[in-house]
Amino acid sequence: MGKTPVKGTSGRGQRDLTVKVKTAKGRKLSSTLWLERQLNDPYVRRAKAEGFRGRAAFKLIELDDKFHFLVPGARVVDLGSAPGGWAQVAVPRVNALGEKSGKPQGRVLGLDLQEVDPVPGAEIHQLDFLSDDADLQVKEWLGGQADVVMSDMAAASSGHKGTDHLRIVALCEAAAELAFDVLAPGGTFVAKVLQGGAEADLQKRLKLAFTKVENVKPPASRSDSSEKFVVATGFRGRPTS
Repeated sequence: MGKTPVKGTSGRGQRDLTVKVKTAKGRKLSSTLWLERQLNDPYVRRAKAEGFRGRAAFKLIELDDKFHFLVPGARVVDLGSAPGGWAQVAVPRVNALGEKSGKPQGRVLGLDLQEVDPVPGAEIHQLDFLSDDADLQVKEWLGGQADVVMSDMAAASSGHKGTDHLRIVALCEAAAELAFDVLAPGGTFVAKVLQGGAEADLQKRLKLAFTKVENVKPPASRSDSSEKFVVATGFRGRPTS
């Protein structure tokens, strides 16, 4: 592994270095390129420096800085919570630990098929949100309705762009159906989708259920990725058509 000469300086006065990774015996070129991208990704470095479990945390930070849905006192459901980065962001913003004196205390409920290492201030449960009565279980754990349902879930990659697009849209549609059942009036739904056209029906249903629906690609999303996030605010109720 080697390093190229210094290219410049960052805003914090740190040297901006580009790391080149040599292809090792037995390692595919795609794996080498992925590793090189990870090593050179400023969001990966920031995540490690700031104690987040992954670079995806900054996507939520940027979305919330724009739309302000993680407010003190909010009750949040984080679908597909592993590895826990989004829950880490949500806990202080909704005051789930009750550390902000005079501010209402919120709740962060993380759900995932697999076990997730504990996140201080969040309640993590192993649950398939597609299962029967998952909405009833969520409301029981929360002691009522949610103010935010959010999802950074992505289906396992098949290597085929069209198939992956359909899979993630289906996952997002399922997340929206749960949101329709658990959100309180005025609530917010945030979820990752992939650009490709198949999400048109999802967008129509969201526009019936919410007062405002926007599609955003936060700066933390890699420029070569087709992912975007739908942010639906002002929940009005389950669409009837």
